[in-house]
Amino acid sequence: MSTTIGVCHLTLRLPENASLKGKRQVVRSLQQRLHNKFNVSVAEVEHNDVWQMAGLAICVVANSAAHANEVLSKALDFVHSLRLDAEVVGEEIELVQA
Repeated sequence: MSTTIGVCHLTLRLPENASLKGKRQVVRSLQQRLHNKFNVSVAEVEHNDVWQMAGLAICVVANSAAHANEVLSKALDFVHSLRLDAEVVGEEIELVQA
C-alpha cells in the first residue's frame, strides 16, 4: 500500500486588515475550522510579516492520491464558501507519493 502526502498552498489577501493581530485572528480561525472539519494540518508559511497577505499550507496524509486530492479539494471549496475578510488569490495542490 502506498502513502500519499497532499499539500495545498493557499494565498489569501486580507484587504480590510490593518494589523498583524487582526491577521492572526483570521488565520487562526481558518486553521481551526479546517482542522476540525477535515482533520488536516494547517500552517502559515509565507507573508508572515505582511498585514494584508497570508500564505498557508494545508497538509493531509492518505492511503491514495485520489483521497488526498479529494480532501484538499473539499477544504479549498470550504475556504471559498466562507464569508471571511479574505480573498483567495492563489491556490495549488501538490501530491507526493511516499
